[in-house]
Amino acid sequence: MAKKGKKFLAAAAQVENKLYSASEAIELLQKVSFEQFDATIEFAMRLNLDPRKAEQNLRGAVVLPHGTGKTKTVLVFAQGEKAKEAEAAGADYVGDDEFVQKILKGWMEFDTVVATPDMMSKVGRLGRTLGPKGLMPNPKTGTVTMDVTKAINEIKAGKVEYRVDKVGNIHVSIGKKSFSADKLLENLQVIYETLLKLRPSTVKGVYIENISIASTMGPGIKIDKDQILSQ
Repeated sequence: MAKKGKKFLAAAAQVENKLYSASEAIELLQKVSFEQFDATIEFAMRLNLDPRKAEQNLRGAVVLPHGTGKTKTVLVFAQGEKAKEAEAAGADYVGDDEFVQKILKGWMEFDTVVATPDMMSKVGRLGRTLGPKGLMPNPKTGTVTMDVTKAINEIKAGKVEYRVDKVGNIHVSIGKKSFSADKLLENLQVIYETLLKLRPSTVKGVYIENISIASTMGPGIKIDKDQILSQ
């Protein structure tokens, strides 16, 4: 295990081993965050899920009301009128075969990939490259679609994707350290409510085991899930 630095230990010392309200956790996080840059705030949930079961392998996307603080670079695989539509909507890169070849040669200067359904036979060749990075277009996240304008607008507005990992965790960026506490709280509430509504009917007992937030390099702060939506 990597040795923790003095700044991390000093920050961690201010975090009690208890459940904080969401607003208290955000206030404390902004107080103890020691990064010399505008750190990303990560929201993490541990869920009682078995991702090997299709209905419990949660994956999707949600538009945060205040975005993530990062403008995403969007690559769209489309042709003809849909390519023109993507360009008009503000896509950073639009094309087909030439971008498949560029990616196969190592080009990765984009954050999100959108594709029209007819392009997936070509994009499928990129599965081994894009898949492990979570960049493969998928209907569940709205990135395989004929409505490229809507997809691009949502991504640029602050759409985030979520996907349960093999042990039941979901990690989502909810903004930057520089965001006001109110904006971070609203973003947190939206992603929490989204995941709460997605509880699979096959889950027995506790669904959400724990929730925490942390800055890029900072300690995790545990949140009381029972009062998140009441604040």
